[in-house]
Parts: sequence; C-alpha cells; structure tokens
Amino acid sequence: MRRLDMTRDAFADRIGSRRRALDSWLLPDESNEFRAMPEVARRFVQEILANAAPRVEVATQSVYPSDNPLVPGAPLRHLLSVDQFSRETAEDLFRLADVMQPIARRQKVTRVLEGAVLANLFFEASTRTRVSFGAAFCRLGGSVCDTTGFTFSSMAKGESIHDTSRVIAGYADAIVVRHPEQGAVAEFARATNVPVVNGGDGPGEHPTQALLDLYTIQREFSRLGKRVDGAHIALVGDLKYGRTVHSLIKLLALYKGVRFTLIAPPSLEMPGSIVDRVSRNGNVVEVRDSLASLADADIVYATRIQKERFAEESIEGYGAAFEINRALVDRVCKPDVVVMHPLPRDSRSGSHDLSADLDGDPRLAIFRQTDNGIPVRMAIFASLLGVDKLVQRSMRDAAWTPPVHIGPEDSVLD
Repeated sequence: MRRLDMTRDAFADRIGSRRRALDSWLLPDESNEFRAMPEVARRFVQEILANAAPRVEVATQSVYPSDNPLVPGAPLRHLLSVDQFSRETAEDLFRLADVMQPIARRQKVTRVLEGAVLANLFFEASTRTRVSFGAAFCRLGGSVCDTTGFTFSSMAKGESIHDTSRVIAGYADAIVVRHPEQGAVAEFARATNVPVVNGGDGPGEHPTQALLDLYTIQREFSRLGKRVDGAHIALVGDLKYGRTVHSLIKLLALYKGVRFTLIAPPSLEMPGSIVDRVSRNGNVVEVRDSLASLADADIVYATRIQKERFAEESIEGYGAAFEINRALVDRVCKPDVVVMHPLPRDSRSGSHDLSADLDGDPRLAIFRQTDNGIPVRMAIFASLLGVDKLVQRSMRDAAWTPPVHIGPEDSVLD
C-alpha cells in the first residue's frame, strides 16, 4: 500500500478482497482477529508490485552535502538531517521498520548486532530519546554505553567536540549525540569514522523524531482510510524553538497538496526560512493564532514551550487559549482527528500544554508514537551498520511472554 500510495479501501479493491479481510491480514499475529494472507493473494500482491512503475522523486538539497543524496538501496553513512531524505528513501526506511515490528513488540528476537556497541552521548536532558535509542540497539543484539550531561563528560574539562568524537569512535560502532548547540552533531560526524545519529541539536533538528512521527501518521491514516497526500496538518505551540516540528514539516512537504496550519503566538512562530521553503514545494501554509483553525485538521500536533532555549525573551500571548484538551477536541475537531505530541508534555498547572484529560481517548496517539520509535530507530541502526538484509531471516521466537495490549493507547490499533 505504501509503495503504490493507496489507502486500504483502494488496495482491497485492487486485489479483489474485502476490506475486512485485508484488515485481518494486517493485524498483529497475537490478535484474536488475525488471519494469515492466503498464498494466492500474496502471489497476486507480489505480481502487482513487480509490475508497478518506479516513482520519480525530486531531489532535495541537503545542508549536509557529504551525506546526500540518499538513493534507494544506498548505504546511510550518518543521519544528521531530514534533508538527507526524499519521499522514496523515507518510505524505504519505513518498510524496514515494518519488518522490525515483531521484534519491537517482543514477539521475535534477533542478534544481528551482537558484539556491536552504541555510545549514547546526551549533553542535554532526555528520557524517551535516549532510552529509545538504547532499547532499539539492544533489540538488535548490541550493547549500549551511556553518558548524560556535560558534568559527567570530559567536555567539562575543555575537551573539544573533535577530540571527544575521535576518542569515542575508538570505543563504539555507532554514536547518538544530543547537544544544545545547533550544528554540533554535524561537527561530531565530521570527526569520526563511525555512523553518527542526530538525537537533537538545540533548536535545529530532531530527524529521528520526525521520521517516527511521519511513520505514525502513515499508520494512523492507513487505519482511517486516509493518505498523507492532501492531508491537513495543524502544528500548535512553540514553533520557533521546537526542533521536532522543524524536521517534521520538511518531511511532510515531500508529499503532495499538504495543507499546513501553523498556530502559535507571534513570539513563537515558525522561522520564516522554513515557511518559505515549505511554501515553495507547492504546499499551502497558513499562519494562525487561534485553535479555532483546527476545525478540519486530520492531524493536530502539539508541542511544549521550549523554555530552556529562551535567553532574555519572555513568553507573550501563550495562555489557556493554546491548551489542547478534551473539551476543545470534542467541540472543534473532526471525530477522526489524530492528536500527537513529541513528549515530554508539561503536566504542571498553568503550562497549557496538551492536557492529560485526553488520556485513554483513542484519538490521542502519543503513546503509539513512542511505541513506533523503537522499530524506526531499529531500522536506522540496521541501515547504518549494513545488517538490514539480515534481520528478517535471523528472527526467532522470543522465549518470554510479551506484554498484553490493554487499551486504546496501545499499538493494537495499528
């Protein structure tokens, strides 16, 4: 479906199947409703794919020219920016993430990275990203060494990024770096001979978060019978310093006819350079200052105020009018809207972040987002270290009992 850019309804019609049968083939195999795809249907799908015309992609210019362009089947040296991706190379990564799903769900195990070591260098606070990268590497059979904060690194003694990167390259087979300064991760990459992944560089980019967000949007849309092409995406909150939205809007701009609604107070609007770039790609970008503009959005993507990035600025105009809660979603949004957030969300009183009163609501996809971070980051590591073709045939059943899905927040909806 992803290769042919088709919804579930259109694909079921193409292969002469009922939508309900197709849904049952796509369920996790531990589901009571799961049914194996008949061999005749599988052969027909393979024949359709074999005869499908390759999609022509428009190349994107990267701010990291030494690592661009990515072409289908080409090795990924570093992952520093979403500028490295075309629509097709992103889709290739997502197909590999689909292969990783049984491992991420703890049904299968693999040891393709046995003996490999990941260095997680986080010079800025993190929970999800750091643990997610570590878990993804371990799920492939590798091991992880962590360091968190400048206090516990030699940079506190004046060591340069170049020296740190070169030293760590002698210890580890891959490096994930989060750094508070924009461009610092690219500097790490220039000084090393092992793959470097950008885990967030100040207000710059967070490419792996954007990739897992787009992967989540595709899976949510597949369930709802929608496509990314022509979708209405609303980005709400701190669009000036929120690096997740900077990366995500660039990836989404690879699709056709996407309408973006950017909702933020004047002091936190999306940088003009990004708005101009997305607009040049033929997509519609609307700048608004009211949540009433969410009325026909397919995706509502909320962000936290990045207070740690403020210097002398004050937050003006950001109050209760920007809080996304159940009452607002019920009153303004479409019934099948998908609400997303990169996390962490600020649950303290007066923060006006995404409200916890949406917890347990199937429209809230934030925990399905975090679940999807594991297979996407596994796919990234497998590509970087050249084991992507080995994973599927190396899988074996997990020896322990996997967790049971308990409600609408869990990935059983996928």
